[in-house]
Amino acid sequence: MDCDAVAGAATTHDAIAFIEAARTPRELFGADPADAARRHRRLARLTHPDACPGDARAAAAFGRLTALWRCHNGRRCPGGPPPDLTPGDLVARGDIANLYQAPGGLLKVARDPADNDLLDREAAALTAIRRHAPARLRAYLPRLERSFRLADPPTGVVRNANLIGRLTGFVSLSDVQAAYRSGIHPADAAWMWRRLLVALGIAHRAGYVHGAVLPEHVLIQPADHGLVLVDWCYAGRPGAPLPAIVARHRNRYPPEVLRGQPAGQDADIWLATSCLTDLIGDQMPAPLAAFARGCMLASPGRRPQDAWLLLGELDEVLGRLYGPRRFRPFQMPGSPA
Repeated sequence: MDCDAVAGAATTHDAIAFIEAARTPRELFGADPADAARRHRRLARLTHPDACPGDARAAAAFGRLTALWRCHNGRRCPGGPPPDLTPGDLVARGDIANLYQAPGGLLKVARDPADNDLLDREAAALTAIRRHAPARLRAYLPRLERSFRLADPPTGVVRNANLIGRLTGFVSLSDVQAAYRSGIHPADAAWMWRRLLVALGIAHRAGYVHGAVLPEHVLIQPADHGLVLVDWCYAGRPGAPLPAIVARHRNRYPPEVLRGQPAGQDADIWLATSCLTDLIGDQMPAPLAAFARGCMLASPGRRPQDAWLLLGELDEVLGRLYGPRRFRPFQMPGSPA
């Protein structure tokens, strides 16, 4: 890579191409420490989300630029994997990626190189949201340890990989629904609903839509009432179409998303509401059912747009139903009491 060309990047398109092609910080910033900051500032100015609203490729490039700059300054690097980060045992097959055991977390690797951009989206979103989120709220997000490209030695095929910090003691809402086929008590679902709105509120304030708030992407820690919203591969900026949908959950998405129209924060709220109403099932009390219907109106413009404001409205409904909030122990069947 020609570092003089990097320094002279005149357009966002040029900057993105340089960032995407860089394998190491040195390739992007050069060997001269005095010149590195200037190159970083120029590339950041051309690819920053504020300068390129709705441009998912620019957002991914900015996330990669940030990671390479952190590496240049002695922090975790997004280059090729060191020997201790080669994939270990297969843990799970996700929608577009395989999850492998790795030191320090789970290694998420795109199965199809055509989906590399979706892994980039996840890295960019998690980097940006964590930067904006208050420290006390970052536990609602998975931690991106590093992002890099993984070459398959026999074929030379290059796949993007994200190392995600390991989460212990969590189960998905899919697991909960499978364990409680007749539904869970609405008062037990209340803390899950509240915490999911907090996770969305954090993302939305940072300028991101999750895009795939589905039961298997919502992880809860039953004993401590923790919640983490995972799989940010479908994330994007409000007002842009989602890059993809999870086909087997097609019936969960709001109608405008299925038509390829722009998705806003209300789309995340719709999907979150679908998760919780399914989890409660026939035990849904009328006031909570009315609240849910308001979150899933046919017109996007009539749906709630602010997860933080919606959390306050949910608390009012729950307060009328169950009184002051109090801790309710929740267990998965078969877990120790």
